[in-house]
Amino acid sequence: MGFLHVDTGALYRAVGLDALRRGANPADPAQVLPYLESTCITLEFTPQGQQIFLRGENVSQAIRTPEASMAASAVSAMPQVRQFLLELQRDLARKHNVIMDGRDIGTVILPDAQVKIFLTANPEARAMRRYKELVAKGEQVEFDTVLQEVRERDHNDSHRAAAPLRQAEDAWLCDTTSLTLEGSVQAVVDYVRQKSGVER
Repeated sequence: MGFLHVDTGALYRAVGLDALRRGANPADPAQVLPYLESTCITLEFTPQGQQIFLRGENVSQAIRTPEASMAASAVSAMPQVRQFLLELQRDLARKHNVIMDGRDIGTVILPDAQVKIFLTANPEARAMRRYKELVAKGEQVEFDTVLQEVRERDHNDSHRAAAPLRQAEDAWLCDTTSLTLEGSVQAVVDYVRQKSGVER
C-alpha cells in the first residue's frame, strides 16, 4: 500500500538490549534511567523492512532474543522510557504515511490515527508463531517456555501503570487466531482500504 511499517516494539527492545549490555537490571529504573540520555536509537527503512540501530550498530536481529523481549517488557513499564520514545514515534508519523504497531499506539502515541486496529490472537497461537520463528533461526527453545513468556509479557503489559495494553474504544478488533498469515494480511488491508479510501 506504499506505507512505511514502524514496529515500535523494536524501540523498547533496543532500550532493553542496551540495559542488558550495560549490565543493568532492565526492571530497575535506578539502573536503566541514567543511561537513557546516551541511548541513541535510530530507524532506517530498507527494501528488507525496518532496521533498528543502537549507537550506530544494526541490532535488528539482536533485539529478537527471548532475553531482549523480556527486557523490553520491563523497561516499557517505566514512564520515563515511554516519554523518551514518544516524540520519536510521533515524528515518524508526521513525516511519513505509516502503519505503526505497538501496544499503546491507538491509545497514547497516535490517539487521532485515521485507522486503528487492535490485532490479536490467543496466547497459544502467538506462542506457536514465535516458537516456529525462533526454531527457523536455529535457536534451541521449548514451546512451553515461549508460551509462558508470552503470557507473562501480556500480563505485565496490560497491568502496568504507564500506558497499559488495551484496545482503544474506536479500534477494530481483528482476531487472527484461526487465520493464516496471508488471511491476516488480507483482512487488515481490506479494512484499511475501507476506512481510508486507499485503493492501491
